[in-house]
This record gives sequence, structure tokens and C-alpha cells, in this order.
Amino acid sequence: MLHKLNPVRLGFIRQQIDLHFGSDEKAMKPLSGKTALDVGCGAGLLCEPLARLGAAVTGVDAAVENITAAKAHAAQSGLDINYHAGELAAQNLGQFDLVSSMEVIEHVTDPAAFVGGLAARLKPDGLLILSTPNRTTASKLLLVEAAERLGQVPRGTHDWDKFLNPDEVTALLVDAGLAVAAIEGIAFSPLSGLHLSENKALNYILAARFS
Repeated sequence: MLHKLNPVRLGFIRQQIDLHFGSDEKAMKPLSGKTALDVGCGAGLLCEPLARLGAAVTGVDAAVENITAAKAHAAQSGLDINYHAGELAAQNLGQFDLVSSMEVIEHVTDPAAFVGGLAARLKPDGLLILSTPNRTTASKLLLVEAAERLGQVPRGTHDWDKFLNPDEVTALLVDAGLAVAAIEGIAFSPLSGLHLSENKALNYILAARFS
């Protein structure tokens, strides 16, 4: 499922990179000379595309096995990515031009502290990208119950009660000194598959910067 979702997220991310940093939309490496941090990076699904866009990339994940897999895959791909296992707060990493966190905030115990940690890693003129499922009846039926029953995601992956709606995430960002610059839904249809949409009922992705 994440492999199907990643190209959709990357379309939004690339658009926001060009808008925020003023890069040419046709440039192959718009993040050349910039640093990027992906929090909750898993096996490097987003880190590797960010590296190919020219960034010096750091990935952090709490699961050691994810980082082991990420390092192995980056080595096979010839990519130099700096991976760290452990919680973000325990890492001495400095600040980054781009900070991203995809489908992570719905798993943490303290979303406000998590967003504060992301903001602390962001340079004053940096760009934050965050995506997460919305807490709606549609997401409960499709992302939790149907997806788990059909084997699209492992059972117990999601706790619907911990999903955050856009207003709740926006409030957390404001408390951390950030303002939402753009937000789009990630929707699904039989004809188009997963795609960016105004419909945020299932999932959404946003860009934020310091206000």
C-alpha cells in the first residue's frame, strides 16, 4: 500500500519544493545543496527519492529492523543516506531545509510533542511535509477495517481513534509556530487509483513553514 501511495505523495512534495525554494519544476535535482530529514522513515521509501532529488538525506526510525533494511537497500542503490535508529528526540542531528514525516503522527503517544520535535529540526526558512489518515467514517471503513481484512496492511496497524483531522493537525502546527501553506487530500477511485484530491476524507498531505 505504501508503495502505491508514495508516487502520489511525491507529486505533492515536488510541487511544494519548487514553490517554497523557487526551483525550476523541470530541474532534476531541485534539492541540490539542501538537507532533508525523514522522520519515521521505515525502509527508506521516501529517503531514496529525496536523495535522487539532490538532498543530503537523513532518515530516522524507531525500529532497528527498518533502519537495517533501509541501509541495505540504499547501499544496493548506490545512495549515500544517513540512517539512525531510535526516537527523534534522542538524536543529535541539527536542523534541516526539509523535514518530512509520512503516516507517523497517528502512531505516536503525544502528537503535540511529536510536532514540536519536527519543528525543532526545521531551519527557520525550511519546509515541513506531513501526511496522515483523517479520522472519518470513510477512513475507518476503508483504511482500517477493509484494508486489514483484505490483507493490504497487517492487522492492528492502525488505531482509528488516534487519527487526527486537518483542523487538529493545523492547531498542533500553530502551537509549534508553523502555518499550513498547502493541503490536499489523497483519495481513491477505481478509475484513477490513489490520487491528489480536494477530498480529504481518507488521507491528506500538507506543507507547512514557520509563520
